Amino acid sequence: MMKAILIDDEISNLENLRSLLEKHCQQVTVMATAQNVSDAVLAIEKHLPHLVFLDIQMGDETGFDVLKLLPTRNFEVIFVTAYDQYGIQAVKFAALDYLLKPIDIEELINAVNKATQKLATQIQTTQLDFLLQQLKKPETNVSKIALQMQGEVRYVTLSDIIRCEADNTYTHFFLSNEEKILVSKSLKEYADLLRPSGFLRTHQSHLVNPKYVKSWLKEDGGVLLLTTGEKIPISKPNKEAVKLGLQRL
Repeated sequence: MMKAILIDDEISNLENLRSLLEKHCQQVTVMATAQNVSDAVLAIEKHLPHLVFLDIQMGDETGFDVLKLLPTRNFEVIFVTAYDQYGIQAVKFAALDYLLKPIDIEELINAVNKATQKLATQIQTTQLDFLLQQLKKPETNVSKIALQMQGEVRYVTLSDIIRCEADNTYTHFFLSNEEKILVSKSLKEYADLLRPSGFLRTHQSHLVNPKYVKSWLKEDGGVLLLTTGEKIPISKPNKEAVKLGLQRL
């Protein structure tokens, strides 16, 4: 049994989520619900849940306020959010799970299954601490990203990432220390996440840190030569965006 607490300021959202969990995630038992920060903190301290579904925006309060008020956070969190809400970028940089409203059943099942696996391994991560640190910074001043690997979360400095390459629904990260990290998320997700930090989507399969671009070669319609000696293709639809990105350096 996985004990859960649902936190959302709208009772209709709580009832909907409870119903979806009862139908599709029967390993989850809802111990309590809360509609504000103070009640949420009391419910967590009383029931000691394995899993918390946490709405990000709750009137004038946020779900992050709940986390800040807890001295220990020995549970998994699945954030529930609208796409453009405050803090969603920080959640993504911390490699934490989130669900968009209205909740998709398959995404809910996948998120609960991942939380179940994490709890089974009993590996305590510092992702929530990392998230709260990120929230103290402007979104344009992010310097690190959490990468969820098999049985491990790695915190990587953005300036150490040379490039990223798609591998079906996975992404390879190539680092300046010659390490290669495989993450089970799509390149598109990282392209969207890292674009504000200056990373360039040169091709459907490639994302590049402009810090490591040495020159633009005119061969094959356009290729970036990196300081590592690697050549990264530039697709025709991405050419102008890549040129503009390099001009900003």
